[in-house]
Amino acid sequence: MRSQHTIADTVSCSGVGLHTGQPVTLTLRPAPPDTGIVFLISNGSSYTALGASVENLTSTELCTAISGQGSEVKTIEHILAALAGLEVDNVYIELDAGEVPVMDGSAGPFVQMVRAAGIIPQHRPQPFLKITQPIEVVDGSKRIRIEPSATPRITYSIQYSHPLIQTQSYSYDHSVLAFERDIAGARTFGFLHEVEALWSRGLAKGGSLDNTIVLTHDGILNTSGLRYQDEFVRHKVLDLIGDIALLGVPFIGHLIAERSGHALHTKLVEHILRQPDKWVLLNLHESDASASRPVANVTRPAYGLAVHASPIQ
Repeated sequence: MRSQHTIADTVSCSGVGLHTGQPVTLTLRPAPPDTGIVFLISNGSSYTALGASVENLTSTELCTAISGQGSEVKTIEHILAALAGLEVDNVYIELDAGEVPVMDGSAGPFVQMVRAAGIIPQHRPQPFLKITQPIEVVDGSKRIRIEPSATPRITYSIQYSHPLIQTQSYSYDHSVLAFERDIAGARTFGFLHEVEALWSRGLAKGGSLDNTIVLTHDGILNTSGLRYQDEFVRHKVLDLIGDIALLGVPFIGHLIAERSGHALHTKLVEHILRQPDKWVLLNLHESDASASRPVANVTRPAYGLAVHASPIQ
């Protein structure tokens, strides 16, 4: 159990969106206790505020996106993973375009941003969602399950008919150190024929060898090589950490994923929230101590509201 955290200072980065190819500047700003993670999407003279909540989830291809109030923000999973991995609970994420910059295809640059800003505790306990009974989602050979555990854990398995991947499994026990050292730097990946097909459809416009591991039939195009021998499955763990953050609070349980992906990750979040008899909320502050209510009601009053430009000091 721990207190909530935010960042100590404002920090920015610029890049391009992986799928839109548009230039975008992202700014992280400190937020008060119980704010959660809120995206502020610029609309010229004002912002649309969208909470990082499964309630705002929208259907998209090959990434996780949220929408509301006429605005959408895509590819939120890597920045959410960085914040969750570093145990930062309350942040405003300001964007001047509709997609988070891809940076190098991992969460590493966002971790560096947060470290540069500094992390500070806040005088409010952080609620945790503790799983008490298993919950599972299955789609053919793909499946994801969360079951009771004393600590947050992830076991992920993938299988591709490629000599550099084949079957890879990774077990991750959450700690800030383990996230930074073992997960944050793992980059997104794709197969050359799939990437070319996406380009032909006007997708993945910002994809390049600087931000994506591109697999040929028997190797990779990236001359820099892999950062980890099993970088592929580590990136899937990274994606899952970002997607499960749509719960709105950290979890205590064991996530087990096989051949899964964004769609199944987020569907599990929805299933968890629909079954409050299979989890409890821990470490609530006194005003919430009697709450046996959905997590969405514990989180965050500003979600989905339009606010004026430059509302945060």
